Amino acid sequence: MEDHTFVVGQEFPDVKAFRNAIKEAAIAQHFELRIIKSDLIRYFAKCASEGCPWRIRAVKLPNVSTFTVRSLEGTHTCGRNAQNCHHQASVDWIVSFIEERLRNNTNYKPKDILHDIHQQYGITIPYKQAWRAKERGLAAIYGSSEEGYCLLPSYCEQIKRTNPGSVAQVFTTGADNRFQRLFISFFGSIYGFLNGCLPIVGLGGIQLKSKYLGTLLSATSFDADGGLFPLAFGVVDMENDESWMWFLSELQKALEMNTENMPQLTFLCDGQKGIVDAVKRKFPSSSHAVCLRHLSESIGKEFKNSRLVHLLCKAAYATTTIHFKEKMLEISEVSSAAAKWLQQFPPSRWALVYFEGTRYGHLSSNIDEFNKWILEARELPVIQVIERIHSKLMAEFRDRQMKSNSWSSVLAPSAEKRMIEAINHASAFQVLRSDEVEFEVLSSERSDIVNIGTHSCSCRGWQLYGIPCSHAVAALISCRKDVYAFTEKCFTVAGYHEAYAETINPIPEKIGWRKLGEAPPMDDDDAQVVRPPKFRRPPGRPEKKRICVEEELNRQKHTVHCSRCNQTGHYKTTCKAETMKSIEQF
Repeated sequence: MEDHTFVVGQEFPDVKAFRNAIKEAAIAQHFELRIIKSDLIRYFAKCASEGCPWRIRAVKLPNVSTFTVRSLEGTHTCGRNAQNCHHQASVDWIVSFIEERLRNNTNYKPKDILHDIHQQYGITIPYKQAWRAKERGLAAIYGSSEEGYCLLPSYCEQIKRTNPGSVAQVFTTGADNRFQRLFISFFGSIYGFLNGCLPIVGLGGIQLKSKYLGTLLSATSFDADGGLFPLAFGVVDMENDESWMWFLSELQKALEMNTENMPQLTFLCDGQKGIVDAVKRKFPSSSHAVCLRHLSESIGKEFKNSRLVHLLCKAAYATTTIHFKEKMLEISEVSSAAAKWLQQFPPSRWALVYFEGTRYGHLSSNIDEFNKWILEARELPVIQVIERIHSKLMAEFRDRQMKSNSWSSVLAPSAEKRMIEAINHASAFQVLRSDEVEFEVLSSERSDIVNIGTHSCSCRGWQLYGIPCSHAVAALISCRKDVYAFTEKCFTVAGYHEAYAETINPIPEKIGWRKLGEAPPMDDDDAQVVRPPKFRRPPGRPEKKRICVEEELNRQKHTVHCSRCNQTGHYKTTCKAETMKSIEQF
């Protein structure tokens, strides 16, 4: 059937296979089909073009499901030019065409569907039909959006059953139990963060694109090797100040349940007021910083100057106030407007040298890296988005456990590299000892004071990064101290092992879950059917460009000029000067 031709006596497994074959042939050979009779035992059709003699008849063989072509009459005289909006290219046919592609790529776009069908069959179908086929195909493969919300309570039960100690809860609103929020944090993530990760939490959100939209909120950290470590995530019907307050409240409760002493945390985010206020209220003793990546992208977008972005990063990573002020002066020389714009962000929120908390050199969060996990799944039902994250977590925990088993160093590879560089530089320094803990370290350019008791150096490198700088290493070696003993635990291989000590366990397939229609367990008083939010994605393509009201108000208006009277404020066609002149002459 590769050439889409039929012969008398040709057999097909059943009537469905024959119908698919005849439809495929009509599309590929560009003729419309008019079905005269079609049931479970016979099929009779002809070419829809007036005067074309082509006809086909097929019947079911006795006692079997096989269908055979009984007669084939005439040849096409219609010119076979049915290439636009082919009637046989129905939504169901398009679904069968794209199903395998959708399984491999959920981000398969309607325009790509149009291109592939035209390339393979030479026909053109409407965009809307391709869009409907994609929606139906995703629902057939992954379930409907409505089913995704209904399954959330059972899915949360399975998380808590298979991963004891995990937090998984659905929150609804209204008498009809409309979905409002979902919070999930696996016990492996909570334990790993509290026992082996850097005390840094990045916060951010990404828009979902399924039928009912929503936003995925997430909290991430860094492991000893600087890798992404997801801590918690949630889905909200709408991202606002209230939803961030709720998310951080749930995060606080999840952490407090698993530790007696809450670590001194540092939060990184894009600086929006709702997140900052929620951090201050739920984690009052923590520090808060603006993510440098977000800040640099904002200044680059605002002023379209890559040099400004470069200078901003240099200023942010400066370890002395003199160096910071030099870079800020360069920024003002490049653009005074950019320097003024930057004043809305106090240096204590983004510059390493002025920040009061501890960031261990991490000025940007890794939220964007986490968001890449679900980029291709954003159009799927909410439960599929969560399942993608769960599958990725399982794989990452397993792979990193295996990878770290071969490490023989004291520190994780990235920290070990920094330590080796410091040791190599330290060999060129001269060390003068003041007392048991204080040293003066001399180099050809400068002199630095090191205090091994307070883990500090006048260059501030030790305090800012948590790993002894080259001056500190020189001082420690001079008094025969182990430089690795003066490094923060969160950079050690032992800390890395602790971060991934708990396994993220698999969750059974849906068929093993308690069905919604079944009676819930006796102790499950909160069992409920979750319905989707009332807000749905609006029809049509989303707008690519959204105008900011503030930008619109500040935008300089275009001044029109009249070529007749040389005045401003009107065009030649609306000029009243000629009219007034005619009136005066009259």
